[in-house]
Amino acid sequence: MQRKEGRGCVDCRCGRNHIITSRSSLFGRHANDPAALSGMGRQYYKDGDYESAFEYLTNATELGDMDAHYNLSFVYQHGEGAEKDKEKEVYHLEEAAIGGHFKARYNLACYELGNDRNDSSRAVKHFIIAANLGYDESIQALKKCYTIGLVSKEDIAAALRAYHAAVVATKSPQREMVAER
Repeated sequence: MQRKEGRGCVDCRCGRNHIITSRSSLFGRHANDPAALSGMGRQYYKDGDYESAFEYLTNATELGDMDAHYNLSFVYQHGEGAEKDKEKEVYHLEEAAIGGHFKARYNLACYELGNDRNDSSRAVKHFIIAANLGYDESIQALKKCYTIGLVSKEDIAAALRAYHAAVVATKSPQREMVAER
């Protein structure tokens, strides 16, 4: 694995341009940085090296990285880098959701609607939590749940208020300036 000059580490916060001649040299350099390990895991996954992705993501989850838990759920869902395992997929989604990962929370809601139990009340709770974190797709899902009678008018109104508060909380002049570019 050779990185081009000027590119730097994938998701590495050190900002240096590393020439990586082996996986072990990168792992040694960033062995205790969960964000760097998770970033390398995502990059390996995108590149189709699923075994390496699994290794890096697993190491990042052991260090508490919620994005790594979320991404590892896809490894188990698709069976790329590890055998398909629905239990482990859900476990990693739950860990990421507990850690505040809104997409994991949304995916858990979808899982609850699609599994054998079809637990709509649990799914709605997950959608509401993800909406409270500012995730737009959860609001759309809650609207659909409302139309079929799974969500009360009060619950969707509260979720909309919390969603708007989360969106407002993320606004800043700096973000708006970047968005204009």
